[in-house]
Amino acid sequence: MFYLTLVISFFAAILLTPLVKKLAFKIGATDKPNHRKVHVKIMPRLGGLAIFLSFIIGIMIIHPDGEYHLPILIGGIIIILTGMLDDVKEISPKLKLAGQIAAAAVVVIWGNLNVDFINLPFGGRIEFGFLSIPLTMIWIIGITNAINLIDGLDGLAGGVSTIALLTIAGMSIIQGNIYVSVMALILAASTAGFLLYNFHPAKIFMGDTGALFLGFMIGVLSLLGYKNVTFISLIIPIIILGVPISDTFFAIIRRLVNKQPLSAPDKSHLHHCLLRIGFTHRQTVLLIYAMSTVFGLVAFIFSQATVWGSLIVILTLLIAIEIIVEKIGLIREDYKPLLKFMKGIKPVNMKNNN
Repeated sequence: MFYLTLVISFFAAILLTPLVKKLAFKIGATDKPNHRKVHVKIMPRLGGLAIFLSFIIGIMIIHPDGEYHLPILIGGIIIILTGMLDDVKEISPKLKLAGQIAAAAVVVIWGNLNVDFINLPFGGRIEFGFLSIPLTMIWIIGITNAINLIDGLDGLAGGVSTIALLTIAGMSIIQGNIYVSVMALILAASTAGFLLYNFHPAKIFMGDTGALFLGFMIGVLSLLGYKNVTFISLIIPIIILGVPISDTFFAIIRRLVNKQPLSAPDKSHLHHCLLRIGFTHRQTVLLIYAMSTVFGLVAFIFSQATVWGSLIVILTLLIAIEIIVEKIGLIREDYKPLLKFMKGIKPVNMKNNN
């Protein structure tokens, strides 16, 4: 029955997306081209509504049983309404943030989903106390916006989200967390169905309706399996979401370095940089898919490693990220401290003194 539910959710998205496309044009939920955007014609957005409805159909069939199920659904409805309002009316960033805070608050405060403490790898633990609620809300809101920020190319946010959801589902199956795996797989199936219309050349965009909903759900589901756990385990969802988190982190660094407001839009995100150095639209999306898959595989390796092995994996991953950032100019074209350092290291010549 579960596998049939995934098939139904997948085909529901395929059938619903053309209807949502017509609705988008009818209510004015369209995206007009400008200097920051890659598309050159008016495009319907609101595609995330098809993902949401397909997801709802799936969970109505399977009825997943979880402690946080009702708060998650209510939070999801709040975030969907926020995204739809933005896709139609282009609301202010403050109002959009208010919707995200409300959705996160429903799950964290009413649903009581928060990280209270973490066990440290070498003994002891950190108690968050009254900070547990704001820190958990910051995580959910941060991931929500991270997915929204990478929604800049056809199929990019949808594909990266699907890979992240499949990774979360896989990790949850290993941990025996059936609820998270079921929710993640149904959402992945719904998103994959929508991707048939959204991959380059896209016929419809998911809009903020989709990006915010996917980000919210990924932020929540990634926490469910890692509540009150070790410091090492808490890093796993960060690795799984390595692409959107890295892109968001370096966007903040880039704006600080260039003395720009943090909310200032630019054309220097990961996908923009890859396009600028010569990759085609489709190649860029597939390359970022590959990066997301690598992060997912690293998360699996990390979860099975010893403490010292985990530290080595993290160090290697951080060095690799820094090299990529410098290679593609994600912060600034002339920002290459590690590459310059590596270039300055000359091999030692072994001289025979005999």
